[in-house]
Order: sequence, then structure tokens, then C-alpha cells
Amino acid sequence: MMNFEIAAFYKFVAIPDFASLRKPVADLCDHHGVCGTILLAAEGINGTIAGSPAGIAAMMAGLRAIPAFSDLRHKTSFASGKPFQRMKVRLKTEIVRLGVPGVGPNEAAGTYVEPQDWNALISDPEVLVIDTRNAFEVAAGTFKGAIDPGTASFAEFPAFARKALGDAKHRKIAMFCTGGIRCEKATSFLLGEGFEQVFHLKGGILNYLETVPPEASLWSGKCFVFDERGAVGHGLEPWPQE
Repeated sequence: MMNFEIAAFYKFVAIPDFASLRKPVADLCDHHGVCGTILLAAEGINGTIAGSPAGIAAMMAGLRAIPAFSDLRHKTSFASGKPFQRMKVRLKTEIVRLGVPGVGPNEAAGTYVEPQDWNALISDPEVLVIDTRNAFEVAAGTFKGAIDPGTASFAEFPAFARKALGDAKHRKIAMFCTGGIRCEKATSFLLGEGFEQVFHLKGGILNYLETVPPEASLWSGKCFVFDERGAVGHGLEPWPQE
């Protein structure tokens, strides 16, 4: 029986006074009995939380009552065990650390590709498909034919792109990540570097695995997730522990 609902969400939105949101967001978490991590920065919000279905519904409604997050979307999955042991609401310089000043998906980002259109894009031999996740995540599973940057952290992605993709600025680039946040920021970076045709999987791997049936899937392996489930497969079912 799946007792815990997990909500993953992010939104790039300018929040100059983001520090003032820490207490009301923390109070919401406490009131609705959720656990996990929420990051707040001037560029937006990024979080994964777990709780009862009623608690998650109330928590997301509370977040959407904050004007900056009125259209905040989240992905839902379930777990039989408690995915997180405590709740953390943290203030950061970036909601996902790239370490390159001036990169902002609020100003420029690549073109979203819906999961049902992703197979056609990445099956084009002229398209460079890039996994923007860390090497250990890629080792667990990835899309067939995707390039592994071999990074230990997302902050290493700019150096990889400048070295390995410098001659590909006129080619189509298709990127993906777990939930969409890293690849969205990576598209902003590439556009700033002069790349012309940059695409990213909307909602990331999790949206793809939930939307595309296994028989039509180009995904191979499992998808690593940063909670006590360890990994998920198609339908976002927890991957059997080895």
C-alpha cells in the first residue's frame, strides 16, 4: 500500500524578496505535516515533499496562494515508506546550481518538447541528445544514444558544453534531466553561448516515464531519484531494491 504522496515541483520566477518567503513556506510545511526539501532563491522555487495525499493537496494549494507561485505545477508519485525524514526550507543563490552569472530561464530558455513528441525528436540522427544529469545518474538509466557529459555536479556542465559542443552551435540540441529543472537551465546557458536550436523534455524523465507506455519507450534502465525510493521505472513505480 502506497501511504505517502510525493510532490516534485519547480518554477523559475523572479522573486527579489525571496528571503521573506522562508518563514511562511516553512509554516505551511509544518501545518500540513509534510517532509522533504524546498529551495528558495531570487530565480524561483525548487522542491520535493512528501506527506499524506490530503497534506500534499493542502500544501500545494498554500504555495499557489503565494502570487509568485500561482501557476506552480507539480508531479505526483507514491511510496510505501516515508521518503524523507525531516523538512528543510533553505535560501540559496540558485535553485539549481550552475555557477554562471547571468543565466536565467526567466529571460531565455529552450523550446519545450512534450513527452509524446520526444521520441521523434531524439530519433533524428541530426539531433544531439544530451543527458544533463550527473554520471552516476546516467549509469542507472538514460535514453538510448544520449551523450553522457561525465559530470560529477551540474556546475561542471558549462565546461563540458564549451569543450565538447563548441562546433555544434548550428545543430539541434535536445536535453533532458530528472524533473526538468536542470535541462531548462542548461538551455538558457546554451542560448547565451550562441546555440540556435535548443530543446528540452517538458517535465523531464519523470513526466516521460509517466506518460509514455513501456512498449513505446526509448528509455533504458531506471531513473535515479533523490529520496529513499532510490529509483523509479515506467509509471513512476518504485524500482525493486537490489
